[in-house]
Amino acid sequence: MVEEPLTSLSPLLLIFVFSVTAIKSVDFHCRSNNTAHYTIEISTKELIVRRGQSFLLTLNMTQPFNATDTLVLTVETGRSPGTQWCVVFESNDAFSVLGMVTLSVTPPADAPVGKYSLSANTGRGKTPLGTLVVLFNPWCSDDWVFLPDERERQEYVLNEQGTIYVGTEYYPRPRDWIFGQFEEDMVDICLKILDVNPKHTKDPADDVSARCNPIYVSRVISAMINSNGDHGVLTGRWDGIYNDGERPDSWLGSVRILRKWYKTSCRPVKYGQCWVFAGVMCTVMRFFGIPCRVVTNFQSAHDTHNNLTIDYYHGENGAQPRDSGDSVWNYHVWVEGWMKRPDLKKGNSYDGWQVLDPTPQEKSEGVFCCGPAPVAAILQGDTNLKYDVPFVFAEVNADIVKWMVRANGSKIKMNSDSKKVGKSISTKAVGYNRRTDLTNNYKHAEGKNLSSVRKTSSIFYCFLNQETKIKSGQDIHLKLKLCNRDRTNRTMSIYINAQGMRYTGVPVSHILNTVQEKMLLSGQGLQFFSHSISYS
Repeated sequence: MVEEPLTSLSPLLLIFVFSVTAIKSVDFHCRSNNTAHYTIEISTKELIVRRGQSFLLTLNMTQPFNATDTLVLTVETGRSPGTQWCVVFESNDAFSVLGMVTLSVTPPADAPVGKYSLSANTGRGKTPLGTLVVLFNPWCSDDWVFLPDERERQEYVLNEQGTIYVGTEYYPRPRDWIFGQFEEDMVDICLKILDVNPKHTKDPADDVSARCNPIYVSRVISAMINSNGDHGVLTGRWDGIYNDGERPDSWLGSVRILRKWYKTSCRPVKYGQCWVFAGVMCTVMRFFGIPCRVVTNFQSAHDTHNNLTIDYYHGENGAQPRDSGDSVWNYHVWVEGWMKRPDLKKGNSYDGWQVLDPTPQEKSEGVFCCGPAPVAAILQGDTNLKYDVPFVFAEVNADIVKWMVRANGSKIKMNSDSKKVGKSISTKAVGYNRRTDLTNNYKHAEGKNLSSVRKTSSIFYCFLNQETKIKSGQDIHLKLKLCNRDRTNRTMSIYINAQGMRYTGVPVSHILNTVQEKMLLSGQGLQFFSHSISYS
């Protein structure tokens, strides 16, 4: 007979009590259990299970059961195990003859993830029996990471290969990435990431207890993938100098990075940029069982002043003499993790995909991490929520404001663009090696800009167009459309300034600075001025 389990508030210590004599051996049924728990790709020798789902455990006794004997079977994690969860078994004649018993054990759906030790106590001391690893369970409806669609579970939890998009909004370029979350040594590596995080160092018991919460765990992972302020995995670098490490574009996947970090006693690996940080985080998230996908935002704003504008300052000759700290990256890569958000007290409105960004841009509650920020909240502009929703909202919605700085230091607002940021937000399609556009998940469809069709009363106006889309290694061809509505002809001074720029929007080199004059005839409508910038 099996009694009902006692209520558990913090299942750090699971205890099963039996009337038996002694245990000779334990069969963890690793192959069959791991197959049922979708962890067979990780190991056939170590028991790795998902919470909220049963697994089998067979105890082989040294002799037939004695009703007067007792044994306590303990499963615990962390340094200070707490509340107990008990099941009581009574022996019967069948078990006495066979001398073994097979148990069906179910970790609670809110059990902390991590490595547990299994031991037995027969009254003559504690005998270690082995270990098991418990992960989140997107197949369990009671788990906060439950993902209903099986095809999405196959893609966002089990797929070890993927695609990260880089390039430009006009030419999104797929970059293959090997996540490798089921390599066998990922167990020790990913658990080590949690164990060396500063919160665990400060209060191990509190940290281990909090690992029941995917919101907490994903935020810790976001902080630990970068090395700013902790023993994180990767050091970022954007200045092009990589002599003492490896170029960010040399990495083909996460496994070599994570192994190098682990084998060098948690020394940060040099170097990464946004797509590398995101790729590594996706690996760790998928290992722990949190559904995760890599997302690229083209024309991504970095708003350092929290004012939802990206300010650019140009001199009278067109050059950028002043850095506001704001920038627009050609692209920026983060991840989305799937989980419930009951902490927001908004019903289930903001459950689902959450933005998490391990690239160290700004601090969040004193730590270089970002998220989880609900994608649905970003879409609705509900920015008064945890975590970091205003920052991510600005990445996809900020206005670009350009200022001209005069010689005397005064500045004039030249123009504002509300449509440049947040383009072609991309991820790999479920089950296919093609791009899926997520822009409508983040932004409402932009209405027609009426200001662009209203007649203007200005005497002069101009439009700058690229005659062809810019491709790497080719000349740039520009066409300036000018119109003179005055009654007299006018001579225009046209300043052309070109600067090299990193994908993060930071100017790095001077290319061209020239001024040309053009006579604008009165009453001639649109007049054209063309100019080419040579690649060489």
